[in-house]
Amino acid sequence: MTYQEFLQIVMYEDNHLLVVNKPSGMLVQGDQTGDTPLPEHAKKYLAEKYNKTGNVFCGTPHRIDRPVSGTVVLARTSKALERLSKMFQERKVDKTYWAITEKRPPKTEDTITHWLKKDSNKNLTHAHIRDNKGGLKSTLSYRLVRALGDRNLIEVKPITGRPHQIRVQLAKIGCPIIGDVKYGFPKPTKDGSIALHARAISFEHPVKKKPFKVVSPIPKAFVWSFFEDVIE
Repeated sequence: MTYQEFLQIVMYEDNHLLVVNKPSGMLVQGDQTGDTPLPEHAKKYLAEKYNKTGNVFCGTPHRIDRPVSGTVVLARTSKALERLSKMFQERKVDKTYWAITEKRPPKTEDTITHWLKKDSNKNLTHAHIRDNKGGLKSTLSYRLVRALGDRNLIEVKPITGRPHQIRVQLAKIGCPIIGDVKYGFPKPTKDGSIALHARAISFEHPVKKKPFKVVSPIPKAFVWSFFEDVIE
């Protein structure tokens, strides 16, 4: 990713934070594919912007899945990273996601709880409706924003932060996210993305100690165009 390309996804930047609107398909954390993850692209961008010749610090206090687009917060200092990581662990960060499904959820709005158990070998999470050995209690709230035929725009607020939580919990109530073949949608999208977007994030700035919020524009992918009239 070039400097100009990265600049296009930057939503906010100061001496402590760098917030980006991550495109679908980009890793947040490196894996066995060897593809360049977001923090490495960020380091390259920061080095070029500020003409840094040595090591550039860029920490990752949280992450979103590779096929998911949207808001990711990066820390430019170790102090910011330590404080942000603690805030995520203590659930002092408010996260809002938007998802599009073909099937309408059973209720217009609801709070749902499952016990999630991850199969690390298959990188797959299973949801259970009651406590099971090794399962982690996982809760989210959702609200149906708009329904247009077989397209349903759902706002989701995860209360816990588990691997694949939104994807597997929506699938469990019969609403797999469009394009998410891993969790029950019948076919992939043309670009391999899934219709899940980390829309907004808010918390107290770890250094400035003021309320902080970033809202990321939705992707330009066709599936999102159904809801242009309700999206700011």
